[in-house]
Amino acid sequence: MACYVLVHGGAHGGWCWDRVRPILTAAGHEVHALTLTGLGERASLLSPETTLATHIADIVEVIEQGDLADVILVGHSYGGMVITGVADKLPGRISEMVYLDAAIPFDGEALVDWSPALRQLAANEMRVVDGVELVLFPDAPSFMIYGVTDPSDQEWLRSKLTPHPWQCFIEPLKLSDGAAVRALPRTNINAPSTLRLRKGESLERSLDADRVWSVDTGHDMMVTEPHRVAELLMKLAGESKP
Repeated sequence: MACYVLVHGGAHGGWCWDRVRPILTAAGHEVHALTLTGLGERASLLSPETTLATHIADIVEVIEQGDLADVILVGHSYGGMVITGVADKLPGRISEMVYLDAAIPFDGEALVDWSPALRQLAANEMRVVDGVELVLFPDAPSFMIYGVTDPSDQEWLRSKLTPHPWQCFIEPLKLSDGAAVRALPRTNINAPSTLRLRKGESLERSLDADRVWSVDTGHDMMVTEPHRVAELLMKLAGESKP
């Protein structure tokens, strides 16, 4: 059986995997889906010191404390930044990197380098709360980027989302051995609606992996197509076929 570590994207929490996790566990797999510091049910831990490095450390701790090995490490959206940093610190524990409609950064890049439109989003929607610059509020127009159209799903998302510290999006990723990270087996799972917005190198990276798959749905595919996402993840463990 496989071991999955699922890392959510900006403003989300471990809760966003609630429809995927039961499918994986029912098949006998081990699944870890931590909520990153300062988000979701851990929002009370938010501080001006909450950064990308904080979130990388969160996942490193899960893997080391659980003595996890042969991990299929999955990152959605901003989670791609996090899993890349984790793999740099623990390459020997990772069997597969999965970028689920995610950022695929190189050393020295920040999320805003991958998605420059975030700067305009911040200009329009940023709020400062208790000294922390925050974006992606659930009541902001940027809610539409998640690609969730079902009204009940939208209501569920809005009840769970928490704003994300802007510092995480502008902090450059620091890798000690970027080549070693890129050498790990990698799967990219793209949403066509997102892929159409990519240009240049970001498009090239989204299409460059050992396996490149597509799920015809919105950005939050773990919410809108959980069975398909789980099916593809299990294919990596040899348990099912797409």
